[in-house]
Amino acid sequence: MTYLNKLTLFVVFCLNFQILAQNSRFDSLITIGVEQIYNLQYSNAESTFKIVTKEYPKSAAGLFFDAMVVWWKIMPDIMNERNDDVLIEKLDNTIDYCDKLLDKDPKNSEALFFKGGALGFRGRLYVYRESWLKAALDGKDALPLIKEAYKNDPANVDVQLGFGIYNYYIDFIPQKYPIVKPIVSLFPKGDRKKGLKQLEYVAEKGKYANYETQYFLASIYFQYEKNKTKALEVINKLVNKFPNNPAFEKYKGRILVGIKNFIDAKQLYNNILDKNNKGFTGYNKRTKREAYYHLGYISYITNNFSDAIPLLEESKKISNEIDKINDTNYKVNTLLYLGMCYDATGNRKKAMELYEMVLDCDDFSNSHNNAKKYLKSPFKN
Repeated sequence: MTYLNKLTLFVVFCLNFQILAQNSRFDSLITIGVEQIYNLQYSNAESTFKIVTKEYPKSAAGLFFDAMVVWWKIMPDIMNERNDDVLIEKLDNTIDYCDKLLDKDPKNSEALFFKGGALGFRGRLYVYRESWLKAALDGKDALPLIKEAYKNDPANVDVQLGFGIYNYYIDFIPQKYPIVKPIVSLFPKGDRKKGLKQLEYVAEKGKYANYETQYFLASIYFQYEKNKTKALEVINKLVNKFPNNPAFEKYKGRILVGIKNFIDAKQLYNNILDKNNKGFTGYNKRTKREAYYHLGYISYITNNFSDAIPLLEESKKISNEIDKINDTNYKVNTLLYLGMCYDATGNRKKAMELYEMVLDCDDFSNSHNNAKKYLKSPFKN
């Protein structure tokens, strides 16, 4: 081998090594930042993604994951809209930056991926806010970007999160919410089963999106697929990895109650109350209300009515503080179960007051009919 060939080989090796080192550094920062997000270490995560943005200005990753920090400020208190505008602004900035990168290189897979992801998360926020048209339009715009990103980089497993979400929800949502059928009919058809398989694949093999996909899957298994065993299996992975994430803990608690594992559910909800009292990040009044509600419900369902009353009274008190504009199922069910517990312990007057309060609220899960029934005839064990 000539000296020139050896020199050329050495230069190529050095360049490749430098690229690998950069990728390793990049991946390490993203991995650290993502785990900081799910641990609700917001300031640390923001600092990490500032480094990403500074060191990798040709990537939109720093901007996108910085927006995800705000997303996870919203998730523990999903009904609170105070961070909505900040999130939308950061997602819009990500989209704009991706557009600039795509102007220079229309096949930039990473820019396509992060633009599609930003549109996807903006759409998810609109779903939570029941802005169905905006959500549908963002989903429609995101899908071709994700497809193009996958075409240019088929090794990117995370891309399939977008496919899975689209395929599952575009097939399922019109069944659950018929109001959106006219909008959804304009879009490419989905495939519920295919979407579920794609989400399962990303949950297992994903690089950066595996945790988010696992959270998706847990909710899908529990709410829509009615597969509580699978839901618990997935959520356990998240709770074990991120034990102080209230969104994950709350979901595990709901599943445990759903499968009537009341012993583990009580332990979990008491731990949540302890973290609330100690001021853990993300553990707020809604988290506290949910814990008291489920602890009270467990006592009610196991016929420990006297034990249920103080727990449900706490849930009622917090509901009065945080549900001043719109009623929620927690508020209404708390009033109903509390009335039934007072009935069961002989306090008919208090029970009737609570049933009347149920009738003054929005109707959830046949709550009005139940309240009318128990106003006519006392609840009995």
